Amino acid sequence: MSQTLSLKPNIALGVVPTHIKFVGGLLPDDQGKLPREDDGRQIIVAEMARICDLSPVRPTCCQVSIFPGTADSEIEILMNSLKNLSLDVHLIMMVGGANPMDPADEDVVVSQLVPSLKAAQKYGAVSVGSTSIEEWMNGPDDIDFDAAIAQNVKLHIRAIKESGLLESSVSNWHIEFLRPGEFKTFTNLKKVWAFVKAINAALEVNYFKILVDAAHMGDSGLSIEENQALLYEIGASNHMGIFHASAKTTRGCLSTDDGWIAATLLAAAKTGKLETVFVELFNHEDDALEGLRKLEPGHGVDTRDGRSYTQTVVDGLVDVTHRLNNLQARGLL
Repeated sequence: MSQTLSLKPNIALGVVPTHIKFVGGLLPDDQGKLPREDDGRQIIVAEMARICDLSPVRPTCCQVSIFPGTADSEIEILMNSLKNLSLDVHLIMMVGGANPMDPADEDVVVSQLVPSLKAAQKYGAVSVGSTSIEEWMNGPDDIDFDAAIAQNVKLHIRAIKESGLLESSVSNWHIEFLRPGEFKTFTNLKKVWAFVKAINAALEVNYFKILVDAAHMGDSGLSIEENQALLYEIGASNHMGIFHASAKTTRGCLSTDDGWIAATLLAAAKTGKLETVFVELFNHEDDALEGLRKLEPGHGVDTRDGRSYTQTVVDGLVDVTHRLNNLQARGLL
């Protein structure tokens, strides 16, 4: 469709297409091939094309997952196809089967990160991001927090050096914390900031940023006011990165966020450091997220209200655009 809504502030706006499901959408097969639609297009690419066509506001970027074992040729097709849609591409690097906080697993985690970091450089990703400070839903119950930070700093600096990341055009590495249950150690904004501060101090440059996810803040146990106060401090320290507009608990339609997106987006805007916002929804039937549904039954609720997931994401883009436009109109952005 022709775009009928314009984003007024100088903010990059896009989509994290997790709503296409990890299993059957984002995960490569045993040969490293990404899932495809009947016309041969990668599902990620086809869905982003649909969103660009349907949305009244044109997204300018997307943030896609890249898993270890994805064939280089598949990454090349993915990156070039998304760029051909006039989208800037950010990569989320996925790791698994190893604990980044355990020195015994350092080699395994680094071996998963380095190829993704090199691919990001090779194919012109704007930034990289990861949750690579802890193993998803399998972290240890009892670990020394300072030791966990020290090992993570060591591991991530090693990954940077072995990939040559600081000498590349990749702007930043964004670190995301997850809700309690998904993680056991780095479960709120304050805790992930402790890592980001430590690694930036070791690097002597603010290369690492915090990926600020409204859903994870809402489920972290800290109040809205506590998260807002932390965001002001994080912004002042130049450690704030990408913002995910995503609904707490359900991870579905943004109408289920109970005010968290509005409150935390407002705080992020007030810092003057807000640059990129992504709309992110998850599919409530994704096989890969069965463990998360068992952890939080609300994650399995269908929040679409009769719409397709594509349309629900488009509605999210419209919602966030109006929020950002009105923040600017009120002099808050």
